[in-house]
Amino acid sequence: MRSLLGLCPLFLALLFGAAPALAGKRVALVLANSSYQYAPSLANPVNDGAVMAKTLKDAGFEIVESRHDLSALETRRVLRDFADATRDADIAVIYYAGHGIEVEGSNYLIPVDAKLERDTDVYDQGLSLDRVLVTVEPAKQLRLVILDACRDNPFGKTMKRTVVSRGIGRGLAQVEPNSPNTLIAYSAKAGFTAQDGDGANSPFTMALSKHLTTPGLDVRRAFGFVRDDVLKSTGNKQEPFVYGSLGGEDVPLVPVKVVAAAPVAPIANPQAADIRRDYELALQVGNRPAWEAFLAQHPDGFYANLAKLQVEKIGAEQAHAAATEKAKQAEAERDRLAAHGAQKDAQAKAAADAKAAEQAQLAAQKAKEQVQQQAAAAEQQRVNLAAAAPGAAPASTASPAGTSVASLTPTTTPVDLSRLVQTELGRVGCFSGQADGNWNTTSRRSLSQFNRYAGTRLDVKVASTDALDTVKSKPSRVCPLVCEHGFKADGDTCTKIVCREGYAINDDNACEKQRIAKPATVKPATAKRATAKRDDGDERSARQRRQAGGAAGGYGAAAGIAAAASAGRASGGGQIFCNGGSCRPVNRGCHLEYRGGGGPGNDANAEVCN
Repeated sequence: MRSLLGLCPLFLALLFGAAPALAGKRVALVLANSSYQYAPSLANPVNDGAVMAKTLKDAGFEIVESRHDLSALETRRVLRDFADATRDADIAVIYYAGHGIEVEGSNYLIPVDAKLERDTDVYDQGLSLDRVLVTVEPAKQLRLVILDACRDNPFGKTMKRTVVSRGIGRGLAQVEPNSPNTLIAYSAKAGFTAQDGDGANSPFTMALSKHLTTPGLDVRRAFGFVRDDVLKSTGNKQEPFVYGSLGGEDVPLVPVKVVAAAPVAPIANPQAADIRRDYELALQVGNRPAWEAFLAQHPDGFYANLAKLQVEKIGAEQAHAAATEKAKQAEAERDRLAAHGAQKDAQAKAAADAKAAEQAQLAAQKAKEQVQQQAAAAEQQRVNLAAAAPGAAPASTASPAGTSVASLTPTTTPVDLSRLVQTELGRVGCFSGQADGNWNTTSRRSLSQFNRYAGTRLDVKVASTDALDTVKSKPSRVCPLVCEHGFKADGDTCTKIVCREGYAINDDNACEKQRIAKPATVKPATAKRATAKRDDGDERSARQRRQAGGAAGGYGAAAGIAAAASAGRASGGGQIFCNGGSCRPVNRGCHLEYRGGGGPGNDANAEVCN
């Protein structure tokens, strides 16, 4: 046990001294207002609220209360009820998406039934930010309020000022929380407005869903990544901001899961058992200092080669992160020069630098994925060896010093990786083709659709381990089921829509009652005295015109009636008299009267002269 005794103090210090504090009970309230009664509706808040609720539920929050389109009274009741849940919570989060305004330096959330005809109405109809902060105050470790509400004030043009000097700001006002361990995150910094986004969600919420619940990531660093993403997606037009402060200890919303090592069976070689336990402890810590400490004690052998591969993986991940940051800075510099109208040669140089940084980022990403695959395959082989022959491990099969781990090259080929990603995309409803390992246009479109509905930004050009892990993490369907016309979604399948008798499927895929045309009935017309106007013939009812035509030698003389009508309009008053023999214009000073009947030998209309 000499090596274990020598390493344990260092490992325990790394494990418990550097690890972030574990979160206890976590509760969240999600509020989203879109359907405003006295202001234009907002397209995205309800969608944003749904994304955040799902993100927090997937992160393991014990309580996630999600409500939308609430009135002022309903909002106050929800806040009161949620305050009860925060009393024994360690972390409490409130997320709000909708309209918010600033009046006289104070911020207010606007319920859907607020009218705000004058500036003082906000005190009665709005919800102050202070009221929201009171709700999360009982939480012990972290009180977090997130506001995606820095939109343009919809009441600004119509709201009457009761006092000319009363200020109504643009966006929200800067605020400094009075309670400790409290953070307030704005989608745009004080005095600026936020964008709703071109898609189904706002840029701020998309970035939140991507970074906020990363396991082990301090909440302040998470908001830093959110800021970078929003600046990039909005062309540096919107910058999120966080107010408040925390202590020196990391505070992640989602703690890192520490997996306890499985009981180790007795091994004949005590030294091999010590090395393996040291390796497994370093694997749990998982950072560079832990692996370097392990290699200092065990520089050679089987486990040393595995540890070196883990160090190489960490280095590749850090190199990729640095390349990503450099690419962001180069892209921001290029956009800045373009926005300020810099000289063309300066813009061209910035564009070239941004392009080179992007290529370096892609190369670093590929290198990272390759090393990750190698490390994963090596670790899997170690586990298989330990399971197959626990007592024969590494001491007897140890590689000599300086020997490379060539035998641990991963067996997962790009085709196999593509097939695995396609299979997982099919499981979550985003891929309907055959998982053949061919990463074609259909596969890229499927991963792009996954990005859209899962709120991720995976590279769709290639099938990567990041994509595989991200899709695997989704427990259920992500992409909505789309059925053809005449079918409807029923769980994960499409079923044919069957309408009851007398109904048929319309263009909107709904059953609609069919209209059956009723046969026309002939009713006697009230006698009407004709005038000498030229338009008399046109004023007759359609039924009279049909019956007048029917008297002209039967029911098939349409051409003759039309010709006679043309002649009648030229010489007479426009009316035509027809009997069994022929048709002629009605004599001047005469008119037709409907007598009923009709058919051969029985004129429906009679010519009456005064």
